Amino acid sequence: MSLGVKKSRIALFSLLAFGYAFLYGPIVSLMIYSFNESRLVTVWGGWSTKWYGELMHNQQILDAAWLSLKIAAISASFAVVFATLAAMALVRYKRFRGRGSLLLMLTAPLVMPEVILGLSLLLLFVAMSEWLGWPAGRGQTTIIIAHMTFAIAYVTVVVRSRLAHFDFSLEEAAMDLGAKPVKAFFTITLPLISPALIAGWLLAFTLSLDDLVVASFVSGPGSTTLPMVVYSSVRLGVSPQINALATIIVTLVSLAVAIAGYVFYRQEKQRLKSLQ
Repeated sequence: MSLGVKKSRIALFSLLAFGYAFLYGPIVSLMIYSFNESRLVTVWGGWSTKWYGELMHNQQILDAAWLSLKIAAISASFAVVFATLAAMALVRYKRFRGRGSLLLMLTAPLVMPEVILGLSLLLLFVAMSEWLGWPAGRGQTTIIIAHMTFAIAYVTVVVRSRLAHFDFSLEEAAMDLGAKPVKAFFTITLPLISPALIAGWLLAFTLSLDDLVVASFVSGPGSTTLPMVVYSSVRLGVSPQINALATIIVTLVSLAVAIAGYVFYRQEKQRLKSLQ
């Protein structure tokens, strides 16, 4: 190995290490300070787990976390259903009336600022409440609709990219063998595009769980999500309970990613073995 190539590799690895340290260093320090004895998050007072105990007794944070998880799961599930239908229509039918309008509506949430999106949805809900009497007030339902609105755009991109390379002759072969179109879709197409659906659901779930701006516009009394509680707490001073909460979330997400990676690895290994 020449000296120039060796120096290039050292420089590349150094740059990579700096990038990872810049991204994940603050997260690691946050997790460490969640075990801090001191109430001041910038002053180390020794190791302690008391903030985790206080977090488990903080009913406001627990209620907000449960509400956020429920909203994220419901909105992500509906977003996957509607996004799959939209992606199927765009890929299967290249020309139909309203295709341009559908593409515009699916693309707009991707580039529209969250403040504009939240304000427009707020005005929409107010107008619907005056004209139709529904929704009666802003709360969990309006947050779900708002999160589903912008999540559909992201999930459609994921599912559409998978369907763009899908071999629809497999469906035709199934229908030639006697399967009805609906059965062919659920037995052939759906299992093959399931990785894209899972990825889209996880993306929509994360976007909903992380949203603060849109939820602040469309929420009402008694429907405070976890990001709103965390933001209000941070404005008054960072509490060690927030560090403990963030540590729990990071740990759960890391475990979920590790389990998903292991499952996909086993499936790929089994697929290669069956091909051999």
